Amino acid sequence: MSAEGLGDVRAAARPAGSRGQLRIYLGSAAGVGKTFAMLNEGHRRRDRGTDVVVAFVETHGRPHTAEQIGDLEVIQRKRVPYRGTYFEEMDTDAVLARHPDVALVDEFAHTNVPGSRNGKRWQDVAEMLDAGIDVISNVNIQHLESLNDVVEKITGVPQRETVPDAVVRAADQVELIDMTAEALRRRMAHGNIYKPEKIDAALTNYFRIGNLSALRELALLWLADKVDEGLQKYRQAHDIRGTWEARERVVVALTGGPEGETLIRRAARIAARTAGGDLLAVHVTRSDGLTGADPAALASQRRLAESLGGTYHQIVGENVSDALLTFARAENATQLVLGVSRRGWLASLLTGPGVSMRTVRGSGDIDVHIVTHSQAGRGRGLPRAEGGLTRQRQIAGYVLALGLAPLLTLVLASLRGQLNLTSDVLVFLAGVVAVALVGGFIPAVLAAVAGSLLLNYYFTPPIHQWTIAQANNALALIVFVAVGLAVSSVVDTAARRTKQAARAGAESELLATTAGSVLRGQRALSAVLDRVREAFAMDSVTLLEQPTDQPRNNWSWVAAGFSGDTPLSRPEEADVEVPVSDNLVLALRGRALPASDRRVLGAFANYAAAALEQGRLAAAAEAAKPIAEADRVRTALLAAVSHDLRTPLASAKAAVTSLRSHDIEWDAADQDELLATADESLDKLARLVDNLLDMSRLQAGALAVFPRPADLSEIVARSLDDLGPGSRIVTVSIPDDLPEVAVDPAILERVISNLTANALRYSPPGLPPTLTGSALHDRVELKVIDRGPGVPEDQWNQIFIPFQRMGDTDNTTGVGLGLALSRGLAEAMGGTLEPDETPGGGLTMTLSLPAVPPPPAHVGHRQVGQEDRGGEPDSVTP
Repeated sequence: MSAEGLGDVRAAARPAGSRGQLRIYLGSAAGVGKTFAMLNEGHRRRDRGTDVVVAFVETHGRPHTAEQIGDLEVIQRKRVPYRGTYFEEMDTDAVLARHPDVALVDEFAHTNVPGSRNGKRWQDVAEMLDAGIDVISNVNIQHLESLNDVVEKITGVPQRETVPDAVVRAADQVELIDMTAEALRRRMAHGNIYKPEKIDAALTNYFRIGNLSALRELALLWLADKVDEGLQKYRQAHDIRGTWEARERVVVALTGGPEGETLIRRAARIAARTAGGDLLAVHVTRSDGLTGADPAALASQRRLAESLGGTYHQIVGENVSDALLTFARAENATQLVLGVSRRGWLASLLTGPGVSMRTVRGSGDIDVHIVTHSQAGRGRGLPRAEGGLTRQRQIAGYVLALGLAPLLTLVLASLRGQLNLTSDVLVFLAGVVAVALVGGFIPAVLAAVAGSLLLNYYFTPPIHQWTIAQANNALALIVFVAVGLAVSSVVDTAARRTKQAARAGAESELLATTAGSVLRGQRALSAVLDRVREAFAMDSVTLLEQPTDQPRNNWSWVAAGFSGDTPLSRPEEADVEVPVSDNLVLALRGRALPASDRRVLGAFANYAAAALEQGRLAAAAEAAKPIAEADRVRTALLAAVSHDLRTPLASAKAAVTSLRSHDIEWDAADQDELLATADESLDKLARLVDNLLDMSRLQAGALAVFPRPADLSEIVARSLDDLGPGSRIVTVSIPDDLPEVAVDPAILERVISNLTANALRYSPPGLPPTLTGSALHDRVELKVIDRGPGVPEDQWNQIFIPFQRMGDTDNTTGVGLGLALSRGLAEAMGGTLEPDETPGGGLTMTLSLPAVPPPPAHVGHRQVGQEDRGGEPDSVTP
């Protein structure tokens, strides 16, 4: 029996409760033959005795695909209702109930119709796999989530149906159905993919040679990564440490030195010689975390590696060569690129072979390239004499070294008969350790040399001679000097690393604090520049910018932000300048900075650039708010046509239609009534249209509101008249002495109409709405009170959202724009509109408007009566 047959037997004999296996056919485009291959595999397995069903296959009208289904059992599809029609989807419940050995499922990335069991078909497949059913499916490369944007750039067609890469990668088998672009276009031209009327458009657009070739390459590369992932798992499972040269992988070792960019470019050229070659840049950090590498240089080299298509890795290891080789073997690297050592010949002679030579000796089957560069043999530079100790401690160490040795000699000479040479050596050794603890390495070396000479002359037989009679005495002096030097070196190294760690901690804290200022966004740029000036003790710090909208020959520097006394006008005036980008420079005036400070300053410069960009984005967002608000109100106004104009338009239309009808003979009174109805409706319509146009111009900035003194009771009466007979039940209570309001009467009339209509809609029978007016300081409040169901307090803001009906199921009386529009109109007049709870139940809308200030007492005026205004009485009960 073949291996495939054995696989079928194992599938049939799988223990109950085990998860099914997933096999996916991957294609580069529609028509390559994925569904055909899936059905072929179904027939093959069925012929070998496996229980196979077709859970879902979409033939797309292709006769060859429909014929391929043949006598395979097909699960009946489920009809799912959606938006007044029915759609066919895979019946997952039926498949699970049937529970075959293998289910064939077409279009793995398909999005199910809303209301289905799952949102995506691959989620249906996951349920089948959990039930122990093997699934064979298919997917095109453009449906993979990670490649969605790439495919859109290539083809110009967005893909709305996607599947996470991890789901496809988790499949037990992924098989590529490959076809050349030319062959696929021939298949398309023969009508084997699309219907004849779509062939020309497909060949001209999506199925171009370039598109198909790019999609094919994406499919091949994606599957190559999947295969490589499986290969790595196999090597790990079988503990295979040797290199398998299935693909060129070039690892380049970086130290953070100036030669790094040369090595990266050379390694990139090596990786590019073969298609699909990988570039991996790696930096080895000492296990103590103190590498001495320049973080800014490493960051620059990382960006270069990534720009060349490579990846950057940082690993920890005490032995650099061993760490490099371990990483290279773990990544199955075929080549390793290192730079020639920067150590001089003397350092190489004293310390032995460097990292590159040790790596070559242990590389085994990995090819190692040693690349020369301009820094080769120049050395890494000697450490500064002061090491990690302050100058005061070093001076104290020198003084102690010069004074302690003679003092010990005098004391020990007076005790010559009581102590032997061993005791003398130990005493001098304690003195050397004391000098090392105080002054560091160089004073301790001086103390050790002086001590060895004094021990030889005064305490080693023959005394007062520079010769040593016994070999063990010579050994004691040599050990004394060696121990003294070793202890001094350890103390100096510890002090240096302590200082480095303290400085790194201080830098991290400073950067973290500054980053917090940037993230909080409160005067971010000023906070960063102030922090730089304070941290580095500068007189002034300026972020200079060259505006890119100016002609290049007229570019001048502009201070985007500064801290200190006066800003700088150009980089040449600064003591320290840090380029941030092509048109941004951080300029500092006050003093020169050492290289260690410049490294941290580079991070501050990037923070300043980020803060500048953040401030501009915040300003742009703030500037966009009025535009967004204007768009919101404008949209509400346009949508309000169906909400507010329907009633008068329908009334006028009905009146005119009735007058033109020949079926009924109208007498003169009826005709007058119909004409009056049409006239009244058209007047309302004209008024509303004028208001809508005025508000539209207002939001566009083309119309100003002209508030003028107006009587609130008159506006209320006119608003109730606009609502028709239904408003006669409304109770109105407005005091006679209520001050006039400074409003636009037409706009306020519209607001009151909307609020009252809303109150009427929700008021229960027998409890009509109430309108009350009152004065409060320099404001006049109009309250529209209803006894309806009310609105919970946590939903008060939602009632002002356009198209929000708050549970109202009557869709014949508008689309829910009344309150949203009313608040916008009220605010345009300098007023406010706020909801409140009606005592005993219901909702109260409080409209607060600016009152007209009373005239000065010394100015005579005539009190205008109601007769002068020509309106209705101040208290009206329609």
